[in-house]
Amino acid sequence: MTASANRHSAIVLYSDASDIHSHRVRLVLAEKDLQTDVRHLEAGVQDAEFARVNPSLQLPTLIDRELVLYDARVIIDYLDERYPHPPMMPVDPVSRARTRLALYRIGADWYSLRPDASHSDKDPETAAAMLSESLTAASDVFAAMPYFFSNEYSILDATLAPLLWRLPAYGIVLPDAAAPVMQYARRLFARPGFQASLSVTEREMEHS
Repeated sequence: MTASANRHSAIVLYSDASDIHSHRVRLVLAEKDLQTDVRHLEAGVQDAEFARVNPSLQLPTLIDRELVLYDARVIIDYLDERYPHPPMMPVDPVSRARTRLALYRIGADWYSLRPDASHSDKDPETAAAMLSESLTAASDVFAAMPYFFSNEYSILDATLAPLLWRLPAYGIVLPDAAAPVMQYARRLFARPGFQASLSVTEREMEHS
């Protein structure tokens, strides 16, 4: 994945350098090794070219030839269907349904507890404590297999990695009981695709 210096890439991604949903899309692009022109903007920024392709100014926004997409989940589904190797979703319908259900639970149980989550009814300190407690309680799940519910890297890992990377920025230090969670996280962080997905801003989140 290349930065915005390459203006001739087939795929253009307008991204927020610190937003978790933009990071999710960048991670899938990097894991699929797709040449991408990443253009970082701040949310709500007044950029004439971006406003022309997406007047709602919603980030992330992906452009692939004449197609313009926004919303991380929509973008990721498209990328996995349009560029299927390596796959982010299982092939068979039953496993795909189970993966979608696990994605829903990750969103409902963990993403919703992010201290920076929009529309949260919890103060950041309470949300951080609840997220830490919930991840710790799931340690056995993280210890069971090399990847989340699987022996192979999937969309579940590409969803969890950006969240776990942000724990220091949320002020969360998991207890010793959550060692399997952090061992899992380190495996994800060591992947070349994950390292390639990080913005400069996100690299500064480590141990912040």
